[in-house]
Amino acid sequence: MEAVVGLLLMLLGVSHGVKTSCDGRQNGTQCYGALGGTVELRLMNNTSGIHRFDFKKETLNILRWLNDNILLNERKNRSLFIPSNGTFRINNLNKNDSGQYKLQVFDSEGKETENKIFHLTVQALVSSVQLVSECLSQGEMKVSCSSEGGDSPHYNWTLDGHTLTDTKILSENNETNSITLKQDVSGRLVCSVSNQVSSVSKEEDISTCGFIFIDCNSNGTRIPMWVHKDNKTLCSEPTTVPTDVTHTTVGKQTDSSQTSTNNISSTQPSSLENTFIRHLPVVGGVFAALVVLLVVGVIIICTQKKKKTSKAEEGDEQELTYADVRIVQKQRRQIEQRVDLEVEYGQVKFSERPRQTETAADDCVYAKVRKGR
Repeated sequence: MEAVVGLLLMLLGVSHGVKTSCDGRQNGTQCYGALGGTVELRLMNNTSGIHRFDFKKETLNILRWLNDNILLNERKNRSLFIPSNGTFRINNLNKNDSGQYKLQVFDSEGKETENKIFHLTVQALVSSVQLVSECLSQGEMKVSCSSEGGDSPHYNWTLDGHTLTDTKILSENNETNSITLKQDVSGRLVCSVSNQVSSVSKEEDISTCGFIFIDCNSNGTRIPMWVHKDNKTLCSEPTTVPTDVTHTTVGKQTDSSQTSTNNISSTQPSSLENTFIRHLPVVGGVFAALVVLLVVGVIIICTQKKKKTSKAEEGDEQELTYADVRIVQKQRRQIEQRVDLEVEYGQVKFSERPRQTETAADDCVYAKVRKGR
């Protein structure tokens, strides 16, 4: 009985020490306060220039300000209004303090100039968290998390400082706040419970339930399953661990790890042989394709070389032919020039003069020379 009373007194002291704040200057703001604690509501910047305002909860007026004075404060035994920063503080919060609050500001003529509404929710603190774990028939581990006190608690799980993902969890039940971990999961498990005004966590080192995974043949039947390490003789052949289970976390027993290592090393040769035989047709096909590509490449290279040689020979013949043509054309031009230079003789006429003496025989005779075209 004394222990229970002490716990209640401790929780009460903690609640009184919890202080929250909320900015109610924005219309529609949601505020939270701890049960038994203190909340500071910011209603305005200050009271300078404000003639009158009323602060109400639902329809009940709990605070009235007029001409720089407080005319009404229904909660004066556990509340305080600070005019310099417009803050209204409520101490020793209870559930009845939850609800809708309204602030109305009026000018000197009684006309409303401002109207704002916000909500306050008072929540009980989360007091304590407990973790309970148990091993299931197939080596899974079920862990349940529970808390005392606290309104609208939210549960969160982490393993070694990281949020649990589907790779570690087989199932999750939000109603019972329990999870089922896979057979190879171990480490530092933490369950955190929180609401808007408090947060408490509980952590525990968990280890596997002593199960190992086997994948072997027994009397011609393949057996892939999780079994307890004491039942590993179920298979007549050495057991192997699947690739997705080889990365076991801290917490497995040493003899289990050594057994897995020995089993892997003992089964490696047969696995390599089977792998090579399965992939032999593929290797042969690839090799044949490479040979075909090599032959085709050689044929293409030889063909290209022959084409280049033929083109080179044709090019030489064309140059010789052009040389002959140029020589012939040059000779033709010389012949044409010589023909052009030939003299065309005209007709020579003699006048009907009387014969003269022989001394006149030395007279010159001129001919008309025309250049042929």
